[in-house]
Amino acid sequence: MTPEDDRTEPPLTGGEVRLLTGFLEYQRQTLAWKCAGLTPRQLATRAVPTSELTLLGMVRHLAAVETGWLVGFGGLPGDIWPDVVRDRDEQFRVDPDAVTRQDVDAAWATWHAAADAVRKVVDQLPLDTADRPWGRHDEYSLRWILLHLVEEYARHNGHADLLREAIDGVTGE
Repeated sequence: MTPEDDRTEPPLTGGEVRLLTGFLEYQRQTLAWKCAGLTPRQLATRAVPTSELTLLGMVRHLAAVETGWLVGFGGLPGDIWPDVVRDRDEQFRVDPDAVTRQDVDAAWATWHAAADAVRKVVDQLPLDTADRPWGRHDEYSLRWILLHLVEEYARHNGHADLLREAIDGVTGE
């Protein structure tokens, strides 16, 4: 059964921050919608045999992506960020036979905390703020990072759509 689509469409007009964050929030809500109503085992299922991708792995990965790009950005305190799985392979490594509801709840809690931390960064810094994200040598503007996060979510939401269809036949946008 297709979960109710209660996503908020991105705004059609407004300032740059409103549009960027509106599209990012829409992409976040799309991931949550793709995962809605599934059991821990289904969320941890490798629905495509040739891939390590799982819906739960994507939740963990995207929390780490948001955190990785903005932790410590602009001199903001590091304590606003959740503790994420930093190893990319480990983010996706989920055993469907061992995953529990607590594992799923912890992944979602971390994902929500990362999104909240990004909102705090956006509320406190102008889009032109440039800094070197953790582990990177180049400076990036906050604007570039937000655009990249939209791109990252959109790409993975395409994967999520295919995984969800393979798991239980549910399709969507």
